[in-house]
Amino acid sequence: MNETVNAWLDAHLPDMIADIKALCAINSVEGEPEDGKPFGDGPYQSLNKALELAKNYGFAVTNYDNYVGTADYDQDLPRTLDILCHTDVVPAGEGWTVTDPFKVIEKDGRLYGRGVSDDKGPLVAALYAMRALKENGVKLKKGVRFIMGANEETGSHDIAHYYATEPEAEMTFSPDANFPIINIEKGQFKGILSKDCAEDKTLPRVLSLDAGIAFNAVPQKAVIRFEGLDIDANQNILDDVAAQCEVKIEKTGDDEVTIIGHSAHASTPEDGRNAGLAAMILISKLPLYPSEMQKTVSQIPKLFPYGVTDGSGIGIKMADEDSHDLTCTLDLYHVDPTHAEFTFDARTPVMATKENCEAVAAKTVQDAGFDWSTPGMIPPHVVPKDSDFVQKLLASYEAVTGKKGECIAIGGGTYVHELKNGVAFGAVFDGVDTRMHGADEFFDLDNLLTAAKIYADAIVRLCA
Repeated sequence: MNETVNAWLDAHLPDMIADIKALCAINSVEGEPEDGKPFGDGPYQSLNKALELAKNYGFAVTNYDNYVGTADYDQDLPRTLDILCHTDVVPAGEGWTVTDPFKVIEKDGRLYGRGVSDDKGPLVAALYAMRALKENGVKLKKGVRFIMGANEETGSHDIAHYYATEPEAEMTFSPDANFPIINIEKGQFKGILSKDCAEDKTLPRVLSLDAGIAFNAVPQKAVIRFEGLDIDANQNILDDVAAQCEVKIEKTGDDEVTIIGHSAHASTPEDGRNAGLAAMILISKLPLYPSEMQKTVSQIPKLFPYGVTDGSGIGIKMADEDSHDLTCTLDLYHVDPTHAEFTFDARTPVMATKENCEAVAAKTVQDAGFDWSTPGMIPPHVVPKDSDFVQKLLASYEAVTGKKGECIAIGGGTYVHELKNGVAFGAVFDGVDTRMHGADEFFDLDNLLTAAKIYADAIVRLCA
């Protein structure tokens, strides 16, 4: 049967491509809510287009208030497996060179366009896996439900709405990440350091320092405004810090310096060049008056050494065998003459607890002279690697690709983070950067076809 199903998928690749093009032509970035359109017109149009495709393939579909749509393989079977995808996308952004963001083209064995890899291409691949099985008369003993959300990129309010009325299935996988399989998503720990001081107007001093746009992204840009500092006379210090931190530092006003680094997601901070930390190093080296504020903020490079992303500066370095190293990055910065505030984002392994992580960081920060606050720790998500569910998914991956499958732990969160027995399973092959969320997002056609075959095999293993 596998050969028959795989041959069907091979023959229907042109149809898969056409359906991806149609789905990706819809700009489904979240917009202003409208009556009956909770996430705006684009997500509404995209969700309903996906439901139209599923209905045309012969599946029974249901629309949950335009938050979520579902397609059932056979409504008479007991629900056992959910496959969870999404139809919304991030904004197009700038820098596209191969095609317009919402006009998918095929070039050199790839599809280019916003959403082709996150998540409309994988959605179509998984839906075609179900279609291939159905059109080839494969009988299942357990039910499969295909779930399509419309708000994954901006809060996952879609899934919260759905699961408020529907139970979780026994098993759930989401084709919204990487192969082989992600069974562990680290916990998250956010902390805020702050300090209030009486204003000291003795010069030279920092008037303001700001860096970062989100607590979960390494800041690309930092801007410092000084009073009473001859920036030109200290150019050698600017050059030294720029070389040390591998960033660009330039004078952008009579009393202003701008630092440009490289952004990265907080789950992989080692990929970035933290402009905020470079700014803190710079002000610690410049001949500024040693006010109480200056002395306090000069502690920051000690607590968060540049290039060190393991949390050791605040005492929370740790790792375990399955979820690996804790990562920590300081991502939001504000300093003025009377107030300083900094926010860090740590991604914590399974072994992290309130006692060995949160309490230790709090004490270290307070000992350094800062006030401390935190919203608390978000627990990790773990599905045991030796579970029958995970092992069968790995078996499908290995059978189709011929490669050894293994479980992966990541610092980011996926669509299944809140589901008890949910894992991320493809659709992108590990080690391939499809530029999702960036310009010229792509999805390889051989990846598309192989993913569909893996999903078809997995459905049979789990539900036949």
